Amino acid sequence: MSRRKKIADFTVNLAARGLLKGAMLLPYVTRVRTVGWIVSRIVAPLAGWDKRVRDNLAHVMPDMDLAEVKRLMRAVPENAGRTLVEIYSGAEFSARVSETPISGPGAKVLQAAHEANKSVIIVTGHFGNYDAPRAALIAQGYRLGALYRPMSNRAFNTHYVDAISTIGQPMFPSDRKGFVDLLKYIKSGGMGAFLIDIFADAGAPVSFFGQSAPTATSAADLALKYNAPLIPIYGIRRPNGIDFEIVVEDPIPPTDPETMTQALNDSLEAHVRDHMEQWFWIHRRWKPGRQRDLAAANIGP
Repeated sequence: MSRRKKIADFTVNLAARGLLKGAMLLPYVTRVRTVGWIVSRIVAPLAGWDKRVRDNLAHVMPDMDLAEVKRLMRAVPENAGRTLVEIYSGAEFSARVSETPISGPGAKVLQAAHEANKSVIIVTGHFGNYDAPRAALIAQGYRLGALYRPMSNRAFNTHYVDAISTIGQPMFPSDRKGFVDLLKYIKSGGMGAFLIDIFADAGAPVSFFGQSAPTATSAADLALKYNAPLIPIYGIRRPNGIDFEIVVEDPIPPTDPETMTQALNDSLEAHVRDHMEQWFWIHRRWKPGRQRDLAAANIGP
């Protein structure tokens, strides 16, 4: 790691820890609203997130009204800030969502699998608060383990993993050992949770919002391998900005990994279109330059 990267990581971690520690002194509802405002109005412009939101929207929705783009430049990081402090609120967050009804057309399938101690592959995205469904299900007795992607900022990652582990365990890092441990957990009748909306170099050539978005087929692969339902689930933030609706979609029909992965992307996209401000438009879901480089590297002489 370069000296410049070390300094940048140290600075980001120091600022984040200071913000979160200060926020914990506030009552829960005030804390969530305050951090949302700070991240939206102060952090996002300084971190270059405004440009990231703008660029992503231009890539997939170039005709979007400028006023709506500007609204999302503030609303998207606000949701991200709320999500972050909710995750760090651990027990308070879990208590807040613990009795949230599990609704939607797939809720009965999920409940039946739980009662039968049957494996299920659950999939969500960086939408609403992606840990709200996990917190609600665990609080209601479901055996649920989640695969997570360690952050590149190691100092921040240490306390981030502590925070998500407080909401519920087990947690499995997305390395070889973590994936093997997750497989054992699923084979034992546990439910495994995945985030679908992450760019994957070697992923299936599927789309998201009409643009190429290579996506790992891991969730679909496991569902087929273990004959487990593949179920999309979402924690949609309610208009009050504090509470959630936990929505379980019908299981994705078992066909082939690529078709099933596209169906997962389509499911997420439909919810994002209904709540544009709740998806993490800040992250690099599409990487056209990277895809061009990979394609060029794969062209033989």
